[in-house]
Amino acid sequence: MEDEVDRLVAAWRRERPDLDVGPLEVLSRVSRLARHLDRARRVAFAEVELEPWEFDVLTALRRAGAPYQLSPGQLLTQTLVTSGTMTNRIDRLAKRDLVERLPDPSDRRGVLVRLTGAGRERADASLAGLLAQERAILAELSPRQREDLADLLRSLTAPFDNVPG
Repeated sequence: MEDEVDRLVAAWRRERPDLDVGPLEVLSRVSRLARHLDRARRVAFAEVELEPWEFDVLTALRRAGAPYQLSPGQLLTQTLVTSGTMTNRIDRLAKRDLVERLPDPSDRRGVLVRLTGAGRERADASLAGLLAQERAILAELSPRQREDLADLLRSLTAPFDNVPG
């Protein structure tokens, strides 16, 4: 089975035989797959009227477990955005009654962000929709192939995830 990346690599090998274009065989496919996954995520989130960034914040709170709350700093760590961006996101989610701000009992100046009932429902529905989309993307792979692919991708991404800063 030939795909677009095979054609792209063959063309570069013909045009630039002096270069090792082997990395394109893996990373161009990863890039193309990321675009397809982004589209699938947008479809899943649109069904529950969420933006991707809203999904990221709501599901970070949902994963925290009851009472589904985190400090803004913990949300920053999990979503990899700046403090100003997170403040804006929390404000917007609070206006939609998907999260609420509460005083942090362990820090008089601090706040906690808690998922509301509506936020929890939206997080759960969006996750279910996303998983359905992702299962469709992976449908051609056997369970063993999925496991092998997950292991290989982990080997590539782990060094990036473990870099301080």
